[in-house]
Amino acid sequence: MSTSSTRAVRAGRRTVDIHRPDKVLFPEDGITKADLAAYYRSVAPHMLPHLRGRPLMLERLPDGIGGPRFMQKDTPAGYPDWVHRVEVAKEGGTVTHTVCDDTATLVHLADQACVTLHRWQSRTGHLETPDRMVFDLDPAGDDFDAVRRAAHRLGELLDALRLPSTLMTTGSRGLHVIVPLDGQSGFDEVRAFAHDVAATLAAAHPRELTTAARKQARGDRLYLDVQRNGYAQTAVAPYSVRARPGAPVATPLRWDQLDDPATHARRWTVATALEQARSGPWDGSTARPRALGPARRRLDALR
Repeated sequence: MSTSSTRAVRAGRRTVDIHRPDKVLFPEDGITKADLAAYYRSVAPHMLPHLRGRPLMLERLPDGIGGPRFMQKDTPAGYPDWVHRVEVAKEGGTVTHTVCDDTATLVHLADQACVTLHRWQSRTGHLETPDRMVFDLDPAGDDFDAVRRAAHRLGELLDALRLPSTLMTTGSRGLHVIVPLDGQSGFDEVRAFAHDVAATLAAAHPRELTTAARKQARGDRLYLDVQRNGYAQTAVAPYSVRARPGAPVATPLRWDQLDDPATHARRWTVATALEQARSGPWDGSTARPRALGPARRRLDALR
């Protein structure tokens, strides 16, 4: 089939056209735009609960992962009117973000060569109060053993603060440790709390962990990045494909999978992530969002 053709894909209650479906987006793997759309259509039941109501930043690669990439915040005028949008404040004006609330929108974004979706930590209607706190464990190299150690230490500290947490591979080099919140604290409070948690951990393990934002100051230490907890900051969404060879996927996992020798940041791909999603790695683990007030008092008592 020519790359100039169009293929109709049924997505929920709508039919979405995939233009140039045989356009290869991952040259080393032969993964096409149609393959990307098929993956997102299949994973939608597991992915949409983590997307609904959240402003998105879209990572688009119209010529595939070897070409230029565009980080798109503002929704193009040509998007279908059934694609949800939200206008949010920014310095000097507003920006109208895309919101992915259904399978059709997810497939449409694949048609736009949106490989990766990055989500806000808050939802429409409550944009100023996040319901997620994210710690990004970013190793200096591609050392996943360092990531494992840091995740265990962070998880133990969060447990001591009585904050349940979940794990997700980034599909790149590290992990995200995610804490569900009750949505009663503002971004500044959440980021300050996350910074103090990271600083407490780094102080206890100064040879391995750092909160230094400048790469030159980190050396070979793992960076505990909490910057994704600021207003309008984004983090890669669960089950998003990453623009890397092999089409790795940012994938939720259970804590007991962390020490599996097969586990690393790019373990799951478009070929295997759906099976992991069906296993329900986060089932029941995000059922009780927590307030930061009691955890703040516990943290201050530790420091």
